[in-house]
Amino acid sequence: RYSLSLYIILFLSPFHFHITQKPPFFFSYLFLSSKNHSQFLQLIPSMDTKIGSLDTCKPQNNVVCCPSNGSVCTIQNSVVPSTVVNSSDATLGRHLARRLVQIGVTDVFTVPGDFNLTLLDHLIAEPALNNIGCCNELNAGYAADGYARSRGVGACVVTFTVGGLSVLNAIAGAYSENLPLICIVGGPNSNDYGTNRILHHTIGLPDFSQELRCFQTVTCFQAVVNNLEDAHELIDTAISTALKESKPVYISISCNLPGIPHPTFSRDPVPFSLSPKVSNPHGLEAAVEAAAHFLNKAVKPVLVGGPKMRVAKACDAFVELADACGYALAVMPSAKGLVPEHHPHFIGTYWGAVSTAFCAEIVESADAYLFAGPIFNDYSSVGYSLLLKREKAIIVQPDRVTIGNGPTFGCVLMKDFLQALSKRVNNNTTAYENYHRIFVPEGCPLKAEPKEPLRVNILFQHIQKMLSHQTAVIAETGDSWFNCQKLKLPKGCGWALFENLVNSFLHNYV
Repeated sequence: RYSLSLYIILFLSPFHFHITQKPPFFFSYLFLSSKNHSQFLQLIPSMDTKIGSLDTCKPQNNVVCCPSNGSVCTIQNSVVPSTVVNSSDATLGRHLARRLVQIGVTDVFTVPGDFNLTLLDHLIAEPALNNIGCCNELNAGYAADGYARSRGVGACVVTFTVGGLSVLNAIAGAYSENLPLICIVGGPNSNDYGTNRILHHTIGLPDFSQELRCFQTVTCFQAVVNNLEDAHELIDTAISTALKESKPVYISISCNLPGIPHPTFSRDPVPFSLSPKVSNPHGLEAAVEAAAHFLNKAVKPVLVGGPKMRVAKACDAFVELADACGYALAVMPSAKGLVPEHHPHFIGTYWGAVSTAFCAEIVESADAYLFAGPIFNDYSSVGYSLLLKREKAIIVQPDRVTIGNGPTFGCVLMKDFLQALSKRVNNNTTAYENYHRIFVPEGCPLKAEPKEPLRVNILFQHIQKMLSHQTAVIAETGDSWFNCQKLKLPKGCGWALFENLVNSFLHNYV
């Protein structure tokens, strides 16, 4: 009977299973390790690609909110009663599911494996949580990455070591992009810790910390849950840390624990109460005063937006400053899409020698430039060849401001700084007037002959005509990314790398 059931699972299931260390009777172990194998069989047809409604994560009673700009805010403004849970339902798995829903995660991206099957049973049992089955762990991680960009926070579930190492690259990417992503791993049985046993799905050593050590450098918190006594605290600390730090976290949960009732889960989790970050008022005032003096004495200042504006939730504040000052407005290549390109003073992408036509001339000839959230690496600086002078620059990072070769003002949030500065700067359109004077519109490419090979410039001319406010541009990171930098995005048009395809999916189909 078991052999027949296994045959159905292996050949009809849309999942795949990695086997690094394959012990005898592995597949029988796989089948019998699930607490309720009938639930596992029922799991198979539910693995569709339907994303839950955005409305399901809207805040209720002002308790938990996921703002529309992709930020995460979980501030408790009112007293919320904690509902008593039936003793048989007071499980770790249910608590984790409720926590995910509370913070705005209504879709979790998963790759089933024998170490996480019981946990998945409990996540699927949560009515407000949709399970999205993925073909492999890297897909699940990148899907959660795009979900976090669109919804503010994302989550994925994989199996021990073989799944964890597979998803690691996506988690590292989320760390570099400052995305709160909950990576949940089904871990070894709690009774196996300290036994010197060798498990399958590992590299063949009795050391269960291999996976943990890999995640330590690309997550801001790691929780290994192999005891129910501190499981509640570890899970809550991990999730709240992801929200506060806007970074991924790692949660490993022993495979035998999700379905065991425990008194610490006897009540529904109380929503998080996370204090919002605030600027030091004295530092903010000093930074604004110094920046306003610096910019107001300049003849032709410019603004340049960088990618860290997103994590600082300062895109709207940056546009507010641009409206107030009248400066010529550009973006760095990795910030494309964060600033509306229909803005009247937008001059294109600043990327050194490969900038949009006439953009580099205006930026590099300015006598003052304000960079909001820049990242100056070898790529964005075209091999460190930008013709910029530090003494002319104001560098605004998410939590500090540096003015020229002078002082750095710490504990100053970018959003607060840009909003306050917009009220103190003088209107100065000189740089944009210079751009308008030298700008020459691009000519139409030569028409192709009927049998002539299709040229890239012709192709992108047609792509440009297809764009509208209902479009999301997904640029692959090779040639397409370079050519798409030349596209002018209409108002409301989204922009993402290929790995964040789910962001487009949410934007267009939910």
